[in-house]
Order: sequence, then structure tokens, then C-alpha cells
Amino acid sequence: MSLRSLLSRLLTPRSHSHLSDNGLDGLELNNHGSDRHGLKKSAANDRQPTPTWRYYLVQFLIITTLLLSAVWLLMAIWYQFGASSAITWLTAILIVGVLTALLSIRYWPKMAKCFDNKQCSNKQWGNKTTISSKSANKWLTTLYCAIWLVGVGWFFSIEPQQERDWMPEVSERVTYERDETNPDLVTLTNVRNFDWHTDTEATERWDTRTIDMSKLSGVDVTNSYWMGPLIAHTLVSFRFEDDRPLAFSFEIRKEEGESFSALAGFFRRYELSLIAAEERDIIYTRTNARGEQVYLFPVSNLQQHEVKSLFESYLTAADELNAKPAWYNTLLSNCTNIIFYMARIVSGDRLPWDYRIWVSGWLPNYLYDVGMLDANPKKDGNPWSMDEWYERTHINPKVRGFDNQTSDLTNNARNFSMQIRQGIPIPPLADSQAAAESKAQSAALVSHP
Repeated sequence: MSLRSLLSRLLTPRSHSHLSDNGLDGLELNNHGSDRHGLKKSAANDRQPTPTWRYYLVQFLIITTLLLSAVWLLMAIWYQFGASSAITWLTAILIVGVLTALLSIRYWPKMAKCFDNKQCSNKQWGNKTTISSKSANKWLTTLYCAIWLVGVGWFFSIEPQQERDWMPEVSERVTYERDETNPDLVTLTNVRNFDWHTDTEATERWDTRTIDMSKLSGVDVTNSYWMGPLIAHTLVSFRFEDDRPLAFSFEIRKEEGESFSALAGFFRRYELSLIAAEERDIIYTRTNARGEQVYLFPVSNLQQHEVKSLFESYLTAADELNAKPAWYNTLLSNCTNIIFYMARIVSGDRLPWDYRIWVSGWLPNYLYDVGMLDANPKKDGNPWSMDEWYERTHINPKVRGFDNQTSDLTNNARNFSMQIRQGIPIPPLADSQAAAESKAQSAALVSHP
């Protein structure tokens, strides 16, 4: 069966039945038999076809597709131009008008009958012309498709920008240089180290900091919750043997006066920003200034080369964003799944795909289930449940009242980082891949008794 035939069968309520009177159809009958057969045939043709479930299903899918496509385009225009823009309102009137006329002719019998009875007409050069419902349906469908395709083309032509009136906390871009004689020595420029007074006011400070990647000793994942258990902002901190941690955060690059909207994040509203920062800045602002609920989870069963590769991934991301800006996307490129994409390149199948990659609030549970959180961190035979992990890693009570306004910024940063890790066993790096995988599998088994 051809595709055209299949679509025809799906879109037609029911094929008309052909009557057969003991095989006499098509044969020459006497006048009385012919008249009787003609009446039967006329009655059969007058019957309305009975819709089938396939017909209803296809019509439902068509209507749903039309409505969703219109909503998507209207929201894209809304978030790009704003509610008060004339472009927004004119486009909305055009799309709603065309779609309403199309659906009315297609699914409102009275409107279709109006066209088919030649009651809907317009005058052209003094002559009366008529339009059938079938031709009107085709014309409106073509018009709507053309409008939608133009809208899609416009949407994907919107380019992210490097230069806007950015908020102070995302105004700079992190850059770095490697030491010519020792590539493990990396000097980062524009490391954020703000003194936060309130959730919106801070003393700005962008530092230059040199780190030694050969001294990397582990990775911590920090989740900050501000709107329920499903949505969290994810940060990654790198620990060093003889230095304070350094945090990285993928964030939206907000303009002055702009606020975050998860829905707007689907419609190319925010550029993506990578922030390198001291924990006394980027975590303190969430725990103390904004009052978000923050949890820090040390990732277990990693080798140093994996930690180093993940750090290198952040440097690569900084290079890419500096060379060409990118859009933030609430689902595809947000603060959590970008980290997962980079980590999976490093660790491969040890981090399987999971729906919780897109539900950022459940990322710690995912790490626990795959054995990347030590189920028995104190090695005392008493494994921690996930509830206990959340209880032990809750940062807010540990830094309540922390004095973040001191002149000795280095010691202050070190003290803050030590304080948020109180009571959290810090795992050592694994000696080998076999040891790392074996311990991760054991931890995963404990998490699923």
C-alpha cells in the first residue's frame, strides 16, 4: 500500500459501502428492478459514513500538532519581543486568526456547508466567485505552514551575544594561561570573589589565581535548591592537596534588570556563562544571602586523571564560550546536564544515562545509585542512606552567621570551605581503575540492598 493510500484511509471516516443485490449490480435489469436498485443505491449514497477510531486518532493528532506549534511560536515571539511589543500582538492576531479559520472550516460542519453551498463568496472585478471548503482548507493550511516555517527560520537565526549590559556577577569571562615550562600550572583570570551583603548587593572583585593541576585531590558536587526538590542549581568544586577549593558554575548570563524564568530558557532568552569562583562567594551567596538550601556531596571512586580531565573540560568550555557565545537551554544545556556530558566523556559507562540527568534536584540520588557516593563513608559497617547523606551534607546550618566581611580574603575563603565540609568524610582518590570500578559497584549494591 502506498503512503498516499494509507493517509487517504486514515483521513477518511469510512469508505462508502457498495451494495450488491445477489450479483445483479451492473447487469441490465427491467425497469422495475432498475428503479428499485437505483433507490437502494441513492439511499446508500445519502448515508453519512461512520467515523472509525483511526479517524478520530488522526484528527486528534492533527489538532494537537497545530495548537502546540502555534503556542510554541507565540511563546518564542513573546519572550523575544515582550508583551507590549506591536510585533507580538500583530503576530498573535495573524496566527490565531488563520488557525481559527482553518479549524473552523475543517471541523465545524456549518462553516464547511456554507462554503460548499456557495454561500460564501467575494466579488472580483464585478463577477461573483465562490470558494469551496476543500480549496479554502488547502489555502489556509498552506498559509499557516508558511507562517510557521518563517517563524522557525527567524527563531533559529537569533544569535547569542558577547556584549550586553550584563549584571555585575556575570559581566566578566574566565580566561587562563598555562605555564610554559609546567603545563599543570594554570593561571586563571577573572575568578569571582565578591563580598555579598544582600542577595542583590555585593562588593565586586575579580581575582587572578594560579592552581596546580597535579595537586588535584577530588571533586565535590553542590546542589542549591530554591523552588522545591526537583529543581536545583549544580556547582562543581575541585579540591587541591595544599590549596583551597575552586568552584565552577554554568549559569545564565543575565542582563541588568533581568530575572530567571525556566520557561524562557527554552526560547533563546539567556546566553550561557561559565563562572570560576571562590566558594566564599558563589556558595555563600546561596546559603546566606539568598537563603537557598544547599548540599555538598563529595564524589567517590575517582582517579586523579579523571579529576584532571574533568578540570580540563572546564577549561575547554571556557575557550569555546570565549570564542563563540552559546544559548542556555532549560532542558538541553543547563547547569546540570552540561556537567554530566563532560563527566561522561571522562568516565564513560560508569555514568549511565538516566532521567535524573534532566531533573537536577535528583542528581545526588543518581550519584548514590551508581556508586559515586560512598554508601559507607566512615568504614564502620553502618552504611548511610540517601536521607542521611542529605542530613549530613546540608551546608546552611554550618555557615549560619559566618563572617564574610574580613580583610584576609585568602584565609576567609579557606575557613569557609573547611566549615561547609564539617562532618562530611572526604574520600581519597582511587589508586587504579579496577579499584575505582570495584568500589563503585560495591557502593551501588549497598545502595540497593
